[in-house]
Amino acid sequence: MELDAIDRRILRALQRDGRLQNVDLAHEVGLSPSPCLRRVRLLEEAGVIERYVAVLNPAKVGKAMSVFARVWLKGQDAETVGHFTEVVQHLPQVVECHLMAGDCDFLLRVVAADLEEYRQFLSTHLCRIPGVQNVKTDIPMERVKLTSALPV
Repeated sequence: MELDAIDRRILRALQRDGRLQNVDLAHEVGLSPSPCLRRVRLLEEAGVIERYVAVLNPAKVGKAMSVFARVWLKGQDAETVGHFTEVVQHLPQVVECHLMAGDCDFLLRVVAADLEEYRQFLSTHLCRIPGVQNVKTDIPMERVKLTSALPV
């Protein structure tokens, strides 16, 4: 799908506020409500807009700590990698999982209430996944930027 300037304005507005009413969105992007709604639906159908979510304050839901876990597997064969990714999909503490090129095999972002809760997660879940050889944890000292908005 080729995005034009109006599509991009719609996407920027919805990234800023996904609950924006169609009338307000149409006014903001310079369309009447009906064509605006039609464009939003086309963006959804094309998969440009995947879903709408509420962004939660981690501290207010008891998950103020975010750590990065670098994971090395015993092997990079399809079975080991596939099993690891399948297990990680079911661990709600893992909010991001990336297969990496470079030093480690996977980079995970894990949320927890505190360091003790993360330590428990590490010893009872992550390190017990068959095929995990080593995990190194990086603890950020300050969050400088966190956004889900893409530059469009």
